[in-house]
Amino acid sequence: MATQTPPAAPGPRPTQRVDKWLWHARFFKTRGLAAKLVTGGHLRVNGARAGKPARAVGPGDTLTFPQARRVRVVRIEGLAERRGPAAEAQALYHDLSPPEPDPSPAEHVGGGHAGGGRAGTAVSHGPVRAGKGRPTKRDRRKLDLSRPDPLE
Repeated sequence: MATQTPPAAPGPRPTQRVDKWLWHARFFKTRGLAAKLVTGGHLRVNGARAGKPARAVGPGDTLTFPQARRVRVVRIEGLAERRGPAAEAQALYHDLSPPEPDPSPAEHVGGGHAGGGRAGTAVSHGPVRAGKGRPTKRDRRKLDLSRPDPLE
């Protein structure tokens, strides 16, 4: 009876620094921002916290990190030699993040998120000039008078 030898491994798994991969995949504008996320302890690779930007990642790894008020979960599909166009970057990963919920009409009371309030809260912004663009100086004065004095 002959013993079978297991097939030889095709070689070492190709890997890349996680900060470099996040930058190549266009999740961050600069590699420094990606590194800051990693050193801050906000990135998980396969469920374990990645402590250093030099952490090696490769195809098959799952990354979890916060980005733009949501948590992103992506599976690495490939590595890149350069930071290419968006279409090339999107081919590097498969997005496993849950879809963003559609904002309800109640969240847009007051003209959107420009009021500085939290999403989902109805905030009165004083005199409103519906569809008339920028407020006049008179409207601004009325708005300033309707706000409480910060020193009181």
